[in-house]
Amino acid sequence: MSAQVVDKPAPANEPVKANSAALLGRSPQDTPAGWVNYILLSLILIIGFWPVYWAGIISTWKEDKVYVDGFPTALPGPYFSFNWGIITGTITDATYPSYDSVNFLRSFINSIIVVAIVVAGTLFFCSLAGFAFAKLRFKGRDALFYFVVLTLTIPAQLGIVGSYQIMQSIGWIGTIFAVTVPALVSAFGVFYMRQFIEDAIPDEIIESAKVDGASTFRVYTNIVIPTLRPALGVLGLIAAVGAWNEYIWALVAVGGSSWQTIGPALHNLRAGSTPKFSIILTGSFIATIPLIALLFVAGRQIVRGIMDGAVKA
Repeated sequence: MSAQVVDKPAPANEPVKANSAALLGRSPQDTPAGWVNYILLSLILIIGFWPVYWAGIISTWKEDKVYVDGFPTALPGPYFSFNWGIITGTITDATYPSYDSVNFLRSFINSIIVVAIVVAGTLFFCSLAGFAFAKLRFKGRDALFYFVVLTLTIPAQLGIVGSYQIMQSIGWIGTIFAVTVPALVSAFGVFYMRQFIEDAIPDEIIESAKVDGASTFRVYTNIVIPTLRPALGVLGLIAAVGAWNEYIWALVAVGGSSWQTIGPALHNLRAGSTPKFSIILTGSFIATIPLIALLFVAGRQIVRGIMDGAVKA
């Protein structure tokens, strides 16, 4: 009688070999990062943050003290308040040109106001249009949506002349309306909201709400908006960065006026035949701080919105 062969179970402390197919099927959150990942991420972080660090260092030195023995300094200096006083016009110096006409502080505040209005309008109108394209049925809906998407292929610079003529005809050049009203709706925002709503909200929920007597606008406020919170965070950041960094249209529409924004103000810091790089980088570093603060405040919501969109896609 032959003896039966019994497979012995592997010891509990023996590591189980990972199956390559199982590893490929796992989500990124369940995959541990190795030392190579940390090295690459650290290099990317250093390369990406270096321009901001360099601008911050130069902003703390005077123009004639940036270089030490022919090499650029890498340590902060004591002249940040001096450079800030120069660009705001509170300090005058014979070796520096006058920056009184730049109105840097006023332009900084104007940009904050413009960003707040643009973000609020973009989130409201784009989410409302996205809801209409995704869940409402009306004649010509698909054709109109395709037309909105096709406008993404047209460079924004091509519309500057026409936009200027329209704004000039209604008397909005040099006012806050010139830099806020054209940016209240974006084709990308409508497309992004439509795709997110299409996948995130089932038609049955909307139909049930309408059976219970809810109006279309109440469905939008009570069902759509709470579901869209992660996507609104992503779109809000994109709109805020775009409105803050706007330069060409802002220079044409409000440059030199009382509603000048931060883009034209940074351009005007190049006053004089010889630009003062310590002054220019002081303004650039200050203009970067709100965007960095916004990223830290809304970073978690943004990552959540991107991951939700990736899972739904």
